[in-house]
Amino acid sequence: MSTHIAAAEGQIAPTVLLPGDPLRAKFIAETYLSDPVCYTQIRGMYGYTGTYNGIPVSVQGTGMGGPSISIYANELIQFYGAKNLIRIGTAGSTSEEYPLGHVVLAQAACSDGGINPQRFGAIQFAPVASFDLLSRACSKAKELGIDASIGSAFSNDLFYDPHGKSKCDLMKKYGVYAVEMETCELYTLAAEHHINALAILTISDLMYGSFESASAETRQTAYSDMIRLALELA
Repeated sequence: MSTHIAAAEGQIAPTVLLPGDPLRAKFIAETYLSDPVCYTQIRGMYGYTGTYNGIPVSVQGTGMGGPSISIYANELIQFYGAKNLIRIGTAGSTSEEYPLGHVVLAQAACSDGGINPQRFGAIQFAPVASFDLLSRACSKAKELGIDASIGSAFSNDLFYDPHGKSKCDLMKKYGVYAVEMETCELYTLAAEHHINALAILTISDLMYGSFESASAETRQTAYSDMIRLALELA
């Protein structure tokens, strides 16, 4: 048993969906999975395993930010043998190309965080998605009629960042339109442990113009396109 996940051996499936919000994990399990079993609720961070179309799937809340997802992803990989980690999270948009509710398949992640500099020093590591998951997600999105873009994400360490606008403007200049906090660390851990990872993001905030935001309830219970796409990959 790991420190932060109270699952017994064999309770977690090889494929794990990773929403940041634990209540989204609960909603997904109870809405989309057959016979879901809650294997952990330590610190209120729910984790469930059930089946989708007969295939075992787990869904585990991770909290917000790189350090938080790092804890849960590390434990899922090292203690429970997870092989496919699919983040299903929300992101802000810096461009009209990504409106509210739009789905983004993150092919790579930029970051201003401090975790990878601790790992790599002066080396600039490039965290990228698993090509297998990314290519299958692209094909499956077309099959399901989901309007999804393939693009890069910017994983920002500070949610309330006094320099956020200038950072987002810089990222937008280089075609990075989705801003969130976790993908860089997820992809780096996947590379370290030689497993598959993909971040499927839904735009919940517009970081330009009127600065629109989705409600907390919408973040927990909506965004069915992202959820269906992730489950179909399992």
